[in-house]
Amino acid sequence: DLSMALLSSDWARQLGSQGGRMIRSILYATDLGLYAPYILQHALALTRSFNASLYVVHAVEPMGLFAESVLQTYLDEERLKELRTKGLSTVMASIEQRVLEGFRDEIGEALHDLDLVKAVRVVQGDPPLVILDEAQQLGVDLLVLGSHSHGTDMDIPLGRTASRLVQLSEVPVYLVPMLQHRSRGEL
Repeated sequence: DLSMALLSSDWARQLGSQGGRMIRSILYATDLGLYAPYILQHALALTRSFNASLYVVHAVEPMGLFAESVLQTYLDEERLKELRTKGLSTVMASIEQRVLEGFRDEIGEALHDLDLVKAVRVVQGDPPLVILDEAQQLGVDLLVLGSHSHGTDMDIPLGRTASRLVQLSEVPVYLVPMLQHRSRGEL
């Protein structure tokens, strides 16, 4: 069939223009929760399979109004401004370091897997928006994340972040189900 042959050769040409790989880079979005090591294993396996680059992002929710008002009560404006600029970057850097150390602990003997991780970013903001922004900035080909955050009600089909990413992402989303604690009878 001529139309199938043309379609097939066009598809092969597109693959060839990408060096034969459809997935060159992956963004693993982590909440650093209970299931993070399990999802990391999926991200690493995909990265190895596609010989891709792996990027990691963790979104930190913005400080709530209560915490902000407590700080305003005890700190003068100058110290508050300093905390917001220098303190926040210090906190973000320490979280990035914690993520890397956690990966080292999780990976254990397979330290060469750590070389697959090109960068770890910790960014303050609404998780779905942070992840989408990072995906766009990095130009990744695949997002990897869990279907629910740790502590989320497992009765809902998808967590808020996963649901938003499936709806809004311009690249495929690989969801790792968080149903380990359920028995088959509950499904």
